[in-house]
Amino acid sequence: MRIREETYWQWADAQLHSRCHDEELSDGTSIDVQVRLSRVGATQLFLGLYARDGKALLEEYYPSRPGETMTRALVWGVDRARALATGALPLPEAMPRRRQA
Repeated sequence: MRIREETYWQWADAQLHSRCHDEELSDGTSIDVQVRLSRVGATQLFLGLYARDGKALLEEYYPSRPGETMTRALVWGVDRARALATGALPLPEAMPRRRQA
């Protein structure tokens, strides 16, 4: 079970349809990437990395991905999440974090 942090709850809106990608890596780290269109048509992205015990390692919320379709934003988010999870990109120091695109 994932232990959601503040960034996820800023993102959460059950009335908006979203697409998601869930993945578990061999070390037990799980990736949760979600994309949706806001009420005004902006492509929005959430990505989360969670330890085997469910604790949030990182959550990011992008309120706008200008010029990106939902599909393209989801692919970008999955690539970023994998890079962060595997160490190809360093984890940001502060968490939870709300990022602007």
